[in-house]
Amino acid sequence: MAGGAIATQEEVKDYNGKVTVFVLVSCIIAATGGLIFGYDIGVSGGVTSMDVFLEDFFPSIYQQMKRDTNQNQYCKFDSQLLTSFTSSLYIAGLIATLFASSVTRSMGRKASILIGGFTFLVGTAINAAAINLAMLLLGRILLGVGIGFANQAVPLYLSEMAPPKLRGALNIGFQLATTIGILAANLVNYGTNKIKGRYGWRISIGMAAIPAAIITLGALVLPDTPNSLIARGYTDEARRMLQKIRGTTEVDQELHDLVEASEAVKQIQHPWRNILQHKYRPQLMVSIFIPMFQQLTGINVIMFYAPVLFKTLGFGDNASLLSAVITGVVNMLATIVSIVVVDKFGRRFLFLEGGLQMLISQCSMKCLAGGDRGDPGESVWSERRGRDGQGIGERAPLPDLRLRGGVRLVTGAMGWVGRASEVFPLEIRSAGQSITVSVNLLWTFIVAQLFLMALCHLKFGLFFFFAALVLLMTVYIFLFLPETKNVPIEEMNLVWKKHWFWGKYITDHDHQIGYSMRPMV
Repeated sequence: MAGGAIATQEEVKDYNGKVTVFVLVSCIIAATGGLIFGYDIGVSGGVTSMDVFLEDFFPSIYQQMKRDTNQNQYCKFDSQLLTSFTSSLYIAGLIATLFASSVTRSMGRKASILIGGFTFLVGTAINAAAINLAMLLLGRILLGVGIGFANQAVPLYLSEMAPPKLRGALNIGFQLATTIGILAANLVNYGTNKIKGRYGWRISIGMAAIPAAIITLGALVLPDTPNSLIARGYTDEARRMLQKIRGTTEVDQELHDLVEASEAVKQIQHPWRNILQHKYRPQLMVSIFIPMFQQLTGINVIMFYAPVLFKTLGFGDNASLLSAVITGVVNMLATIVSIVVVDKFGRRFLFLEGGLQMLISQCSMKCLAGGDRGDPGESVWSERRGRDGQGIGERAPLPDLRLRGGVRLVTGAMGWVGRASEVFPLEIRSAGQSITVSVNLLWTFIVAQLFLMALCHLKFGLFFFFAALVLLMTVYIFLFLPETKNVPIEEMNLVWKKHWFWGKYITDHDHQIGYSMRPMV
């Protein structure tokens, strides 16, 4: 099968050790960094659908919605200023992650996680207390900086700490925390929307302080990875950490390989320039295309704008927020399933199987919503609704949106596994992770900024466009993504060397260098 070659057990080194409670607890604490990312994804869409929030910060949009009841329903939230509230976070995160690479390399993964959590906490306080749009956007920018640091460091931390047989599951722990954060935000939005007065949205935003405090305090007690300790000259401490992680005192061989790798990495003077070398082209291309497809398939805009989208379709305030909760529940359950099966069936299987589900889902979204006819701005959806807005049309797309939440395991959970934290050689892995996260945040910014405008002009034909991109993603995965299941991270170069297409980029000399350079630092 194209792209499916993996290194055999005889070709890769299996260090002595077992899965310890210590490493599991450490990875769980680190993975909670996904809570801040998920909570923000969930809370922003809910808040921007609340009338009180719109009236306070976007009065022109609120007045237009109340004044013109015959407007095109798909365009009722079309405002570049409004979408800037959501998207500004991601452009800030994109810039921050470039700086986070240097911090992660020089100060360790733990330091970056701590900076990310604390900055997010400050941004939350500013947002909750905002009295004007400038203050609101400043808080969003600080939230983006926090997410940029956390998203850069947490996947690296998990990949370095996890044993090969559990690396996929523990990496997806970050995505599980993200889905828990999304669901928690949806539940909070649903509750605060019922609060009388003008402060419900402030509570929704302010509650982000809880996941921010969890990761900030958690980072204080997290151990740093052996790779990072060795890189900063703490070899004895790294030995003790390896013994705790592996549950054995027989760590000499792995420690020796780590020290050798660290010495080799110190010879790398220009990781950002080196990453463009011919021999790193396979990893660079995959780490760019996977996060790009992760956003362009459209699944994340459902998480960002679920309440807004449901409200566009005619749902009431409470119904739209409740529908977002249902989507969040299935989203979380699907991620749990992916954790269970990823290290059994592999990354490629979940990508390909989930790609098929997403293709069906995107097409059925358009079919369920119907085409446009009649007066401009009036859709079949609008005609199906009864006077009370509770007709069969209102309930029609809900099952499919639940399905879309479920197949997030493909572009969401798997996106964090098949990227730089797992596939880049150690000497450029920190820079590679920054590029990967930056690409993810760049496309997140673009999609978040343009989605409501595209929905206004294309209506639900937009989901046919997403379906075409899902098909393209699935073909790309089939042809170009090698299977990395159960391959120790220090032996990952073997996978690329054996690939039918990417193998030509790696010479025997490059292969030997990659083989001698053990886990990332």
